[in-house]
Amino acid sequence: MEYTDRMKKAKENFLSGYNCTQSILLAFGDVTGLDDTSAAKISSSFGGGMARMREVCGAVSGMFMAAGLIFGYSTPETGNVKKEHYAFIRTLADEFRAEYGSIICRELLAGVKTADGGDPEPRTKEYYSKRPCPEYIAACTGILERHLKKGGC
Repeated sequence: MEYTDRMKKAKENFLSGYNCTQSILLAFGDVTGLDDTSAAKISSSFGGGMARMREVCGAVSGMFMAAGLIFGYSTPETGNVKKEHYAFIRTLADEFRAEYGSIICRELLAGVKTADGGDPEPRTKEYYSKRPCPEYIAACTGILERHLKKGGC
């Protein structure tokens, strides 16, 4: 996979200590309109598969958040606008799932030794060396970038 500048930025965000969701949302700040503080705060609960519960991958959640800010709707919707947006989000999920087999954090980290419980692990060299998360962050960033260049789904 050839890394774009935004993919590199998202990966660097993670390696500097941001969670996976924050890493992606911050990388798209130039197109979402969110300032860094707001982006970091709104996405702070979603790392580790949502507060380290290992549910939906934080990188995938970050991709969805950025997609909503870029392509989403802002009025009460019950019809085609909502239907089309949800279809777009499912397309993003399907593209990631096709490459990695799942969008669930615990499944993506199967086989990776992690500390039990919900407390975040210290960010050490060992922490970074055993996780595929930077690859997932770059992949989600790249998927959304491709759709951004196309103008949506």
